[in-house]
Amino acid sequence: MADFRSQRMPSPDGQGIAKGRLEKAWDSYYRAVRPVTDPLSKRLAPLLMPMARGATFDLLGFWISWHMLGGFEGLQTHLGMSRSAVYRRIALFRKVFGEHPDVYRFPGIVLDVESFLQAEPPSEAEHAG
Repeated sequence: MADFRSQRMPSPDGQGIAKGRLEKAWDSYYRAVRPVTDPLSKRLAPLLMPMARGATFDLLGFWISWHMLGGFEGLQTHLGMSRSAVYRRIALFRKVFGEHPDVYRFPGIVLDVESFLQAEPPSEAEHAG
């Protein structure tokens, strides 16, 4: 039996034949549906933007909480989040920002965890307003 491990391919995709066929088919599909989807996206954008803004705002809070409370375990312990809720938020964060919340950094935002931990929680009178 031949050992093919020593015969290297140009890439993990081999010669890229299957990948090239898929890309060609996808480009064809995209060109065909674009006349239908472009007018739809223009009409739907005003409806979808508020939802996208809300989701982004929620993810910013998730990111801050992640760092201030110590990540996965901290969210469970201090906020009572379930494992699945934390995993869902991580997955959504990665879809939106492209990185795990543990490594992502928002430009211009500096978190001071020590000051956060040293601050006293607000009293009941402050909550009542």
